[in-house]
Amino acid sequence: MAGTFDPRGSGAKLGIAAAIIRTRSRRPVAVIRGQDRSRWTDFYHGVLTAPWWLFFLGLAAVFLGVNGIFALLYAADPHGIAHARPGNFFDAFFFSVQTLGSIGYGAMYPVTLYANTLVTLESFSAIVNLAIATGLVFARISRPTARVLFSDVAIVTAFDGTPTLMFRAANQRGNQILNASVVVTFAHEAVTREGIAMRRFEELKLVRAKTPLFALSWTVMHRIDDTSPLYGATQDALVHRQVELIALLSGTDDTLSETIYARHSYRPHQIRWNHRFVDVLCVDPRGRRVVDLRRFHDTEPEAAISAP
Repeated sequence: MAGTFDPRGSGAKLGIAAAIIRTRSRRPVAVIRGQDRSRWTDFYHGVLTAPWWLFFLGLAAVFLGVNGIFALLYAADPHGIAHARPGNFFDAFFFSVQTLGSIGYGAMYPVTLYANTLVTLESFSAIVNLAIATGLVFARISRPTARVLFSDVAIVTAFDGTPTLMFRAANQRGNQILNASVVVTFAHEAVTREGIAMRRFEELKLVRAKTPLFALSWTVMHRIDDTSPLYGATQDALVHRQVELIALLSGTDDTLSETIYARHSYRPHQIRWNHRFVDVLCVDPRGRRVVDLRRFHDTEPEAAISAP
């Protein structure tokens, strides 16, 4: 059996590896030792991928930090701000907030060269900070995203007399994805003749890999014939080989005219044998096609499929 190995090079098996793709988690799928862990080396990527709450928390921390630094600098000159208590941090802090936000109530104002110099520097930093924050917010909002729903499970069922692997995808937006295509990769552990364990990736041949318009749902199918890496496989064999089916869907959003991507993966325990999907397509009284996503993940058993 091709296992996962001790990173210290001992060759000890550590059990079943985690999935390559995680659709509901932001945690890394692998631990990379020896990499530069400094967050500043990839700051822009971190800002774009951080959760919104963490992003705004970071902006608030920067805002408070900048005002705190300038407050300390203002407080260093006891008589630099008119009508402020000499050396009082909170008066200096709120004066800094007014300066940074270009508020200017008029109750406090700089009176010394030192204080006016700090106001000049803070005004410049306010322009820069506002530009950076605006750019980051726009970059996050303008990122094209796909609202593609993949079925929770894949199935193996008979189709035109041949065992066929299937899973479903649905476009959850009210628009269309143009020239959509999907690639399904069969990832598994293999051992070379020299006894070296490595991860291999094989692209599965699909019944239909492209569609000009992806508006409702799409059943992706792969025939399990004698050319398929799944030929003769069982669920236990897939678990033994640490198989993962990786689906990558791409296309052009007809609203944004931007290329969008969606991904999903299936482990052996997410593949149901001798099942078929419940029908979710129907036509309403007005003649419109309807997709019932409430039963999108549902399957039902059928007669056993003859092994190839």
